[in-house]
Amino acid sequence: MINVSDQHAPRSLIVTLYGAYGRFAPGPVPVAELIRLLAAVGVDAPSVRSSVSRLKRRGLLLPARTAEGAAGYRLSPEARQLLEDGDRRVYASAPPDDEGWVLAVFSVPESERQKRHVLRSRLAGLGFGTAAPGVWIAPARLYEETRHSLRRLRLDPYVDFFRGEHLGFAATVESVARWWDLAAIAKEHEAFLDRHEEVLRAWERRADTPPAEAYRDYLLALDSWRHLPYTDPGLPARLLPADWPGVRSAEVFRGLHRRLRDAGAEFAGVPRQDA
Repeated sequence: MINVSDQHAPRSLIVTLYGAYGRFAPGPVPVAELIRLLAAVGVDAPSVRSSVSRLKRRGLLLPARTAEGAAGYRLSPEARQLLEDGDRRVYASAPPDDEGWVLAVFSVPESERQKRHVLRSRLAGLGFGTAAPGVWIAPARLYEETRHSLRRLRLDPYVDFFRGEHLGFAATVESVARWWDLAAIAKEHEAFLDRHEEVLRAWERRADTPPAEAYRDYLLALDSWRHLPYTDPGLPARLLPADWPGVRSAEVFRGLHRRLRDAGAEFAGVPRQDA
């Protein structure tokens, strides 16, 4: 059985499972089915139950009975919104070169200063770079998801958003290298390639696509990949180094998605999807 590493923590795999397949099930996913599906990627039953309990406490999973009366879990409306927002990043095509920027400018009263850390952490987690103290910047297409996220956390009263373009004085490519740690982002892409590029090459050498193997390799790849579009917000190619590994890592993920997702759906017992 595959060992679950820090990269594939049980709670993360459960979220990935619901994102890839569970939300398309005709009803709540039975607990027994969650245990079966997570066992295929090396998660034991106690870890599944413990992780599901944490997700339930966070309000992301809601207990429900299947039509047959079995205990199971369905996604909360908040969790569905999170997954829908994530879809726009996880399955995105190459970013446009001229979409402009969104600026998030925030001010938190001293009496509520603990919210500053939460706000900074959330913006960083959404892929924003720091243009100046209290001024965060990201590609303009991230506005809607950021608005949803800050409203969920009730941080929206402290933030103003602006759209715009960068006019200088420094060249935009130089500024981007200050706003984001491009070397750290590149390492994340390289780590994804180390784990999953050879997996794709191995599938490309095969004619068959057994559902159980497809499900396993796709779920692990998706669990690795879905965090990357938040570390790397999808900066325009013209502003990145010529040998940027994000181009290759995106190609590897898309290749695995095309080859494995539908076959994995057969193992997961859900309808095939168009996405």
